[in-house]
Amino acid sequence: MAENILKELPIKPASNFIKRTIIGIIVIALFIWALDGLNYKGLMDTAQGTFLAMIRGILNPDMDYLTNYTIDGLPYAILETIAIAISGTFVSGILAIPFALLASENIVGKRISRIGKIIITMIRTFPEIILALIFISVVGPGAPAGILALGIHSIGMLGKLFSESIESMDIGVKEAVESCGGNNSEILFRAVIPQVAPEFLSYTLFRFEINMRAASTLGLVGAGGIGAPLIFAIRNRNWERTSLIVFVLIITVSIIDIISSRIRKKLV
Repeated sequence: MAENILKELPIKPASNFIKRTIIGIIVIALFIWALDGLNYKGLMDTAQGTFLAMIRGILNPDMDYLTNYTIDGLPYAILETIAIAISGTFVSGILAIPFALLASENIVGKRISRIGKIIITMIRTFPEIILALIFISVVGPGAPAGILALGIHSIGMLGKLFSESIESMDIGVKEAVESCGGNNSEILFRAVIPQVAPEFLSYTLFRFEINMRAASTLGLVGAGGIGAPLIFAIRNRNWERTSLIVFVLIITVSIIDIISSRIRKKLV
């Protein structure tokens, strides 16, 4: 049986194998020729020099920059980054509530909730950097552009999480308020918000942790924060300042994460 199958298989001509072998040899030869044209010594010397300079910068951080309490110092840049993250999170936490209600099927019905979910998805599509570039052209470079970028982008994520919380709440409380003749505002503040408020706060704190990291990169495009001093230090190969900024940023973000996590555990 196996012999019959082998006999029926077409025999590939030897010329195809020879052609493929020749093409493979040519490709390998071109690859070796391209590698031979590289200046390995120059590359190694440059990489080694950069690496040693980075090590020296890590071991000798720019402490003058740390103790510079003017607008050009590191403390101001870190505080500005934290302020951008807090403000952006606050804006998104407030504005996400109406979007969440619009996307909740048990509040506005199935048809309208679909529209709300589409709007939230569209908002969530744009990255913070793209929004920052857009708002820089509107309000100019600086912290306001960063706050608007974080705030608008976070509406998409918080709106989605908020709407899921609303849809999973106990609908019986809402129906009880409605049966007593409660209007829309009474339903919202007596039946909906009391049930979902702890989850709303927990999600908002979690989003603040994310926004803190995002705020540190918005300065790369001119939207305020620590990103601008960091990229300038890297471009100028000022490794003493670069290492200090990175170290302080890691410490700051870690402390915020720890505090936020403990608060969220108590809320939920």
